[in-house]
Amino acid sequence: MTIKQERFSEELERQICDFCRQVANSSPITSICVCGGSAQFLSDESRALLEVLLVVDGFKPRLMNYVKFFNARPAIVYTVDKWIFEKDVSFGFLGEAFAVHLIFPYIPLVNAEYLRAEEVKLKKRLILELLENLVLAFPELSREIRIKPEYFMYEAMLGRARLFPPIYYTLSRLFQKELRKQNVNQVMDGYLSALRELEKEGIVERVNGFYKVSQNFVENFRSRKALFINLLRSAQKALFMSFLGTFPRVLGVLSESADLIMKFQFFEGGRNYWKTELDIEDPKAYLFVPTANGLAPLAAKMGIEDFARRTLKVERDTPVAVEALGGVLNDVYLVKVSLDGGERRVVVKSFKDWSGFKWFPLTLWTVGTRTFTLLGRSRLERECFINHFLYSKGFAVPRLLGINHGEKLVFMEYVEGETLEKIIKRILSREGADEIKEELKLIRRVGEVFAKVHALDVVLGDTKPENILAGRDGKIYLMDFEQASRKGDKAWDIAEFLYFIGHYASPFAGTKLVETVVKAFIEGYLGAGGSLEAVRAAGKPRYTKVFSVFVFPHVILAISNICRKAGCENG
Repeated sequence: MTIKQERFSEELERQICDFCRQVANSSPITSICVCGGSAQFLSDESRALLEVLLVVDGFKPRLMNYVKFFNARPAIVYTVDKWIFEKDVSFGFLGEAFAVHLIFPYIPLVNAEYLRAEEVKLKKRLILELLENLVLAFPELSREIRIKPEYFMYEAMLGRARLFPPIYYTLSRLFQKELRKQNVNQVMDGYLSALRELEKEGIVERVNGFYKVSQNFVENFRSRKALFINLLRSAQKALFMSFLGTFPRVLGVLSESADLIMKFQFFEGGRNYWKTELDIEDPKAYLFVPTANGLAPLAAKMGIEDFARRTLKVERDTPVAVEALGGVLNDVYLVKVSLDGGERRVVVKSFKDWSGFKWFPLTLWTVGTRTFTLLGRSRLERECFINHFLYSKGFAVPRLLGINHGEKLVFMEYVEGETLEKIIKRILSREGADEIKEELKLIRRVGEVFAKVHALDVVLGDTKPENILAGRDGKIYLMDFEQASRKGDKAWDIAEFLYFIGHYASPFAGTKLVETVVKAFIEGYLGAGGSLEAVRAAGKPRYTKVFSVFVFPHVILAISNICRKAGCENG
């Protein structure tokens, strides 16, 4: 919406249009608008710099800037050929050096319909680019992120200001308290129109007042090529805005006249204007992730104790105990709050970047077999997406309660139960198979759960028995999804679980009980429709070499033989 404000001077409008006709000469004027921060200060009393965008059909110089004074008020007129302007809108032909004016509020003086159409076209492209950035930043989680339309406005504005800091000068005017609501509504109108068009095209979907990226869009843009294109776009914008942006153009004219420097009072002492503190919200405050407690904003910045109080719904002065649970590559904490004679618990996981000696052994052991995701942000994203996805499909997982993306923290439900690591160690300490019938039933159920997860084309990535819990409610809980992914290596899931069973075995006890447990898992897995090919692949040298570091040779050989011969008795 671009409604002319009442305080706009008709005399000033006439003067601007007359000058623009002189500039266009015999060429037809396509449109004229007042733009930038000056669109907020149009009264006769104002002496702020006036910015005008003039689009001319067949403008021979193609690009030209003019400085003019209207009743002692300084103005700069950005004049551009229609063809070039439309290419800048559609493709960023000049790094949006001219199209950028339609991102901010503007007041049309000539041909408002044309400017409106170009504005929607530009904002549609910006939304597509920002959606692509989300998919690249959150390859899995982007499927579930809920987006408020304001995200696109704030991210587009701030993104360009980061590339060309003088834009902060425009933002400082746009978000002045008395004009903020009006300006936001005006700018958002174009984004809402663009989103309606993208919804019809199947790019986005509306979900309970939010927007969500469509599955087709996610699949089409998940490529390294897209990342390269995005980086190229950013460099292009920075380059052209630097050469063609507002202030370099003004400075070029000012350098020719000392008198003009004195008259441009806005510039005096303004060399650090882009450092002005602005009351602009973090765009991520408009991105939300589904949790068991509802939608959680990605911009949440609360610490462990504050979040625990909010999640557990206790008073601010209630004591909160934070206990480290360990973890070699991550920090995991148990948060406890005493309430009404009982104790409530939450698990917090901190996703630090893996570096140096923390991840080097993993890479060394798994070279040629498995590639680990090292960045904390990427692992957090996988944890959240796979957790939510499996929960939505009916699997037992610790419920996701909240996310602090800035600090890379995930808050999860505390589940009472016993890990498979303890259960398997107990099995392997028994004398014979007759004493472990119930435990073997549990192992078969674990195999069934793996098969059902793999049927969804999801691999868990880190299937050590310690990451699987036999809950007190009788359910089998899967945990730790930071290495999980879609369309990954199913054989790795099987191999890691089975060879860790061998890791718990005593070197003097033989392999009979280990083989019994391994067979129970494979029976459950194949019986639930799991991949026979994946089971047999788990017995190959590419996997055995990884675990031979901490599994005795005769044990790893026994497990490998069972995997490679799986299904033969039925074949």
